[in-house]
Amino acid sequence: MREFDVPPLVVPTQQGNLALLPVRNAEAEPHGVGYVRRASDGSWSEVTHAEFAAAVDALAKGFIAAGISAGDRVGLLSRTRYEWTLTDFALMAAGAVVVPVYETSSAEQVAWVLQDSGAVAVVVESSAHAATVASVRDDLPALHDVWLIDGGGLDELVEGASEVTDAELRSRRTLADRSTPATIIYTSGTTGRPKGCVLTHGNFLTLTENAVERLKTVVEAPGSSTLLFLPLAHVFARLIQCVAVYSRVRLGHAADVRSVVDDLGSFRPTFVLAVPRVFEKIFNHAEQEAVASGKGRAFTAAVETAVAWSTAVDAGRRPSVLLRTRRAAFDRVVYRRLRDALGGRLEFAISGGAPLGERLGHFFAGAGMPVLEGYGLTETTAPATVNTPELRKIGTVGPPLPGVAVRIADDGEVLVSGVGVFSEYFANPDATSRALQDGWLRTGDLGSLDADGFLRITGRLKDIIVTAGGKNVAPAGLEDAVRLHPLVSQCVVVGDQRPYVAALITLDAEMLPVWARARGIEPMSVAEAREHPAVLAALQEAVDGANAAVSRAESIRRFHVLPVDLTEDNGYLTPSLKVRRTLVSRDFAGEISQLYA
Repeated sequence: MREFDVPPLVVPTQQGNLALLPVRNAEAEPHGVGYVRRASDGSWSEVTHAEFAAAVDALAKGFIAAGISAGDRVGLLSRTRYEWTLTDFALMAAGAVVVPVYETSSAEQVAWVLQDSGAVAVVVESSAHAATVASVRDDLPALHDVWLIDGGGLDELVEGASEVTDAELRSRRTLADRSTPATIIYTSGTTGRPKGCVLTHGNFLTLTENAVERLKTVVEAPGSSTLLFLPLAHVFARLIQCVAVYSRVRLGHAADVRSVVDDLGSFRPTFVLAVPRVFEKIFNHAEQEAVASGKGRAFTAAVETAVAWSTAVDAGRRPSVLLRTRRAAFDRVVYRRLRDALGGRLEFAISGGAPLGERLGHFFAGAGMPVLEGYGLTETTAPATVNTPELRKIGTVGPPLPGVAVRIADDGEVLVSGVGVFSEYFANPDATSRALQDGWLRTGDLGSLDADGFLRITGRLKDIIVTAGGKNVAPAGLEDAVRLHPLVSQCVVVGDQRPYVAALITLDAEMLPVWARARGIEPMSVAEAREHPAVLAALQEAVDGANAAVSRAESIRRFHVLPVDLTEDNGYLTPSLKVRRTLVSRDFAGEISQLYA
């Protein structure tokens, strides 16, 4: 199939905007708990819809009193926390356009986003963030205010709220319609300067309305709640925030991803949003703990049972009596423990940003925690397609959401049109005209549609490797398969214009001691592990497993273990955890050459 179009379930309109949602919620359910925030003692503190709406109003008045005008761009640089959502809605209520900045951004990246967007002010979380902004202040002539959350900056703004009348706030809040820009979100910049995607109130609101209709089982279940721990500067988390506020799902925030498992255990959400790497780490940690406790064979049997059960269900077959019995037995001793560790109430997880992998998808489904994979870009306001509890095929990223169409071009590129597609790149008409052609967004991704309209992503156009023998190789599938091994943090496949395909691999420093202990191996550093025979043998097994799914010409012939990991901190990963391949190829050119010596 070359094209699949799903009509909207909610009739599009120009009326309404995102800033009206807190007011609507307060009127409909004033005493209902809409938000749960971290108290100073680490416990969870409830916030009602009425309390949140009042806090938004007070902060919005503070912004207006401080000189923020309708249409002004205001930066927001913070980790994922309650104040992020509060500030976001307050700025929109004041008529401003919110410009998120990743809290891990370098000074150069912060300078570019604030400069390119013409931000007149910025809200920052910490003194470190304030120092970063201060270091590039000379490059930001339009910037006149910096408010520090941890320094009481939001409280100071609220002190000026009395200068603004309710009528003035009401006028500001109702200025925007669905065609009005709500935010400018910058792309990850894997191939150059990040570009600012102008997303309207309608992009978010109309997509949210249709997503909620399609995902009613997830977001409208009694007692539904979600814990956001991905960066809210990322469009995917921002859309889920909008979905939660729109559908009055109880919303919590976790600022530190290192403690996310503990946070999930205490918050006990019914659904979560995560990237595949989170699910890989959850699985790998459970597997290695089982091996260390002498239950490795039982865990392997539990995995095979879950995969077999899910595969049968996904194919429309009824699992055999024996398989159902085995699954029930493993549920008591394996699956339930895994679910309990994540709070015990988790019914669904939504995954995006990269392929999850079919085996892992089947495992989590068979273990009673279905992962609903979706696909989208910043330019599509996150999800263009998504699997749902009712419409699901593991290994795909689902059919288009209502109001979205997907087309496969002659060269295999995925094209998208519909309610979520952005209007333009800010102040960049040339890039806009290259991306939007005849009403379709060129995504740069390769994929295929099946007869039911389910999309499968196979790679990136710009990442295709052409070997010296003329073989086209999509590296994503190989990399995903190798990265499933608990020892592997990152895998970058190389081989463009080379005689064969090879790979650069980095080790997961957190999993290395767990893996070694489970095998009775003395603790070792990453530097030692790079040359340890047992580690190299395990990595070769991971590579062999990946190669089993491709032809000889596409297989990884050699690999090299890098001395450092690829992370956000050292610049090799974008904030959305995509590898900056050009930078890796440049900085590790010597290691790559050695693979072909």
